[in-house]
Amino acid sequence: MDESSEKKSDLLVVEDSTTQADHIKYILEKHGYGVAVVKNGKEAIDYLNTNLPSIIISDVVMPGIDGFELCKRIKADERPKNIPIILLTTLLEPEDVIRGLESGADNFMTKPFSEEALIERIHYVLLNVEMRKNISTDMGIEIAFAGKKHLITSSRIQIIDLLLSIYESAVIKNRELERASRELKEANEKIKTLSGLLPICSFCKKVRDDDGYWNKIETYIEAHSGPEFSHTMCLECSRKNYPQIYSEKFEGE
Repeated sequence: MDESSEKKSDLLVVEDSTTQADHIKYILEKHGYGVAVVKNGKEAIDYLNTNLPSIIISDVVMPGIDGFELCKRIKADERPKNIPIILLTTLLEPEDVIRGLESGADNFMTKPFSEEALIERIHYVLLNVEMRKNISTDMGIEIAFAGKKHLITSSRIQIIDLLLSIYESAVIKNRELERASRELKEANEKIKTLSGLLPICSFCKKVRDDDGYWNKIETYIEAHSGPEFSHTMCLECSRKNYPQIYSEKFEGE
């Protein structure tokens, strides 16, 4: 999508958290979008009575009219029903997918999301919006899930978009987990620790390693924790092993 078409797109953000709303607004305006922000579902409905944004981005968990109910009401209204809706959620349970299909949602995004992921999702939705407008809603189908019956009236293209958005969110989360796992592994390789019971000789003070070999204590510690040793001599050992030097250096002062 070219830059000129981006600037013609006005988006509506429905978010009860001022901090998150400001963050989303900043990202969208940074990329040339016109943005209106409302705090809840009622304000969104009032806004849509006089405005038709290109996309609606709505939080799911809100007081009063939540994101699912807002989506359902918009899709039931002839005037704004073709506006694609992206629902933002922190968790994505199977019940959320069913409720999203019931309400006619076009897309899911899981929080937190990156700036790049949000902009790419909006690009995708805008590229498909014309096709979505030209496809009529299919006949409803009733399904049973988790002991409840649900009526799904979403069109096939909406269902495909919704499922693809869920899959994309899962891929992004998986990449984040892989990166975190990789970073943790690298950190663990840098950190070596001593723990457990160490068999140490009562006389020579050597330590037995896991392979049964006896090592000088400094050699063992270097191999298992990372520090390097520099050898010196304490005052007591100096006096015991080199009394003359000790006497000249310390007692003669």
